[in-house]
Amino acid sequence: MEQTVSPVFVGRGRETDLLGAALGRAGAGEPQAVLVGGEAGVGKTRLVEEFLARAEADGAVTALGACLEVGAEGLPYGPLSAALRRLHRRLGPELDAAAAGLEGHLARLLPDFGEADGEGNDEYGRARLFEHTARLFERLTEGRTLVLAVEDLHWSDRSTRELLAYLVRTLHRSRVLIVATYRTDDLHRRHPLRPFLAELERLRTVQRLELERLDRPEVAAQLAGILGPETPGRDVVDRIHRRSEGNPFFVEELATAYRNGCLACVTESLRDILLVRVEALPEETQRIVRIAAEGGSRIEHALLAAVVAESGAGGEDALISALRTAVGANILRPDTDGEGYRFRHALVREAVSDDLLPGERQGINRRFATVLEADPELVRPEQRTARLADYWYHAHQPARALPAALDAARGARRRNAFAEQLKMLERALELWDAVSEQALATTLRPYDWADTYPPCACDDDEHDGCDRLQLVDVLAEAVVAARRAGDRDRGQSLARRALALVDETRNPLRAAWFRLQRAKMLDHLKRTGGLEEIQYAHRLVQDLGPSAVQAEALALEAAHNLLRNPGPAAVATAERAVAIARRAGAPSVEVHARVTLAGLLGDFDEGDRAVALLTEAVEQSRPLGNDDVHTRSLNNLASLLLSYGRAEESATAARTGLDAARRSGLLLNTGPILTGNLAEALLAAGRTEEAAAVLADWDDKPEADTHGEFMDRLRGELALLRGDTAEAETHWAAAHASGGGGGQPQHVLPTAALGIRLAVRLGRPDQARARLAEALDGTVLAGQDGHLLPLLTHAAEAEADQHPRTPEGEAALARIADLAARLTPRCALHRGWAALLAGELARAAGRPPPPTGRAPSPNCAPPPSRTALARAAARRGGRRRGRRPRGGRRAPARGRRTRPPPRRPDHPAGRRAARRTARPRPPGEPRGRPR
Repeated sequence: MEQTVSPVFVGRGRETDLLGAALGRAGAGEPQAVLVGGEAGVGKTRLVEEFLARAEADGAVTALGACLEVGAEGLPYGPLSAALRRLHRRLGPELDAAAAGLEGHLARLLPDFGEADGEGNDEYGRARLFEHTARLFERLTEGRTLVLAVEDLHWSDRSTRELLAYLVRTLHRSRVLIVATYRTDDLHRRHPLRPFLAELERLRTVQRLELERLDRPEVAAQLAGILGPETPGRDVVDRIHRRSEGNPFFVEELATAYRNGCLACVTESLRDILLVRVEALPEETQRIVRIAAEGGSRIEHALLAAVVAESGAGGEDALISALRTAVGANILRPDTDGEGYRFRHALVREAVSDDLLPGERQGINRRFATVLEADPELVRPEQRTARLADYWYHAHQPARALPAALDAARGARRRNAFAEQLKMLERALELWDAVSEQALATTLRPYDWADTYPPCACDDDEHDGCDRLQLVDVLAEAVVAARRAGDRDRGQSLARRALALVDETRNPLRAAWFRLQRAKMLDHLKRTGGLEEIQYAHRLVQDLGPSAVQAEALALEAAHNLLRNPGPAAVATAERAVAIARRAGAPSVEVHARVTLAGLLGDFDEGDRAVALLTEAVEQSRPLGNDDVHTRSLNNLASLLLSYGRAEESATAARTGLDAARRSGLLLNTGPILTGNLAEALLAAGRTEEAAAVLADWDDKPEADTHGEFMDRLRGELALLRGDTAEAETHWAAAHASGGGGGQPQHVLPTAALGIRLAVRLGRPDQARARLAEALDGTVLAGQDGHLLPLLTHAAEAEADQHPRTPEGEAALARIADLAARLTPRCALHRGWAALLAGELARAAGRPPPPTGRAPSPNCAPPPSRTALARAAARRGGRRRGRRPRGGRRAPARGRRTRPPPRRPDHPAGRRAARRTARPRPPGEPRGRPR
């Protein structure tokens, strides 16, 4: 049987805590009432069910009753009767004992008590019934806590409401919690529940709680519970979250549609539920609702009035009357700004729209487009082009819809709304073949959006000419939009389509440009083939003279080598890219090349020049209007500063980059790596809680499919700092399983270092040795001194702790020592790590440590704790067990928790713990430069 309800209770932590606190107060003899409101399908019933189960597990007795939709006409006290019946089945003799002497009165609520007494139905009869019911609950709760739950209070009869109000007011010492739910979307202005809620809410023991819709992570968790192994990808989760707007019942229905192979569909059961209220409206109101459904998620009153007038039916008074009816029925609701209307839920609008006949829908959209073109002031300026494009598209007018879609895409790009820009460009691509050549030639203006996109090199007498927009031009901008929106798989598909249209012989610059776009996206996706695309592109343009495309090909090749194979050849390539970009007049490409050059120089002991170059690149990129290059400059500056131990400056640069990415719409593009760099800088500065908050904040975003290994590694660092080795191992395994970020040393080596630290903490020397060998054997090590020093230090510590030494351990130590001798510390941070490494190697060999070396220079000093660690490592040495280094106990590194030694210092574990307490491990090493 298919699972349609999530077996996992998602979200509602705050609400569950509130109910639990109310139960605790009730259990202490302070009766409570909680009124739970929310729209239909938002999860009120699920919340009550989960809470009742927990209350039962905690020893409370629960009873549930529900109001029926016909309650106001003839079922008084329905939910109370149902609740008492359940209690009677559950408690039996105990309930009978509590009702002793009251049976004749209570029989009016529950016939199971026997015949009703012969009292007259005078004005005091109701009061006596209420008092006897209260006395029953008092007796029942003398030895237990009772939870009385009443569902669907919006359908309750007056007698039920009055009895509940009486119980809430008079049960002063009973251990009773009353929980009642109601639909907020059913409460029109004159609904009788409104004054009831207002009256109860004034009481001290009553709390009113309204359930909100689920956010995106909660929808993702709900879908995972429903679909299990079939859990969809991020794009499907995003779409279901957007369509359902976080309503759990709608999520369930859309998950069913997805399982049945139709994500765009609405199930018949859901459509019937959504339309039942609409179909109960008067015919004229239904007509207005159908028109409004095609207007959009928000419809301005003036625009709706103009379209209704265009249809030639009714006047302003008739429109107002129909709208008032629709608002009163909770189909529409006034917008917050008071200028228009929204549907109660997006799926209601969708269901109404889907219910339209084809010709009916086209006609309504044509009227919207015509009216808006005649009077653009009817909608806000920032919405005009997109709304007009949408109306013409659904009116099935491709010759009008295509230029409107392109105008909307231009507008979206100006606002850095790249996902929306891509949507409009894909719509233009869809419409292209439906528009005649003559219409294309006369209605579409030239295209000049894509960065560094070269002009068409076609003959003057060519049939389609070069003075107007071409299909390949639209594809070029769509590729850029997809890359900036973070949808790189779609960008790859669009680039392949464009390459099939471009003649490499006649248009080598364009062909090379598309291949470079593919290389960028392959690099972000951590897939192979990027370097081959770059080299192919370079071969196409290398004999054509200086151009932006040629410079970018060289810059990308240098950037590829920066991450995977840095060296003098890569430096020369970057310098050549800078020179060609300057000659070609391509400032954005020039800055990109400068950023790469700075990164390469930083790898080979030219740190001051590298930082100066990157700082200059940040300033040069500001006025260019190219957000890609600006955020990359800030990102790489943050990374370079961190690699030199300047953690606070690094954090500032990363925050600035994140702010720029957020403003420019590039958060899904560069947001993950900037977030990781910020968190790592905060960790290095000892600001652990801030780092944890940064990572947790990113978890709430629709994270792009890049740099997941970086995030996992940082979460592992945090878990290890907190002493949770199991969680740290889980995160390390996830980071390691990703392949170390595409084989980049900046990811592979720090991930291996974390794995070795874990192995040391868990006492697994063989595991530490294997992780070291794997990292060193499979990674290019040139220029990676900043990553290798921490890695080798942790590995040497693992070997120094082993006695007696094994042949495998001796071989590992020999390899560590050989590689350490070839490393060149470039700043105080590196010298600190080198001192630690020398101390561990000396301790392993049983000889005195080497001298500490020169003091850190003030302009690149590491955090004080790291300097202390380096000096402590230099002072320590030898194989003395269980003895504290001279000078007493050392302060632990900031942000690092250390474990106290066991009470028996003569035990080997006690000696190791004492040594580690006196010599805390340094924090994780900084990472290298991203693209």
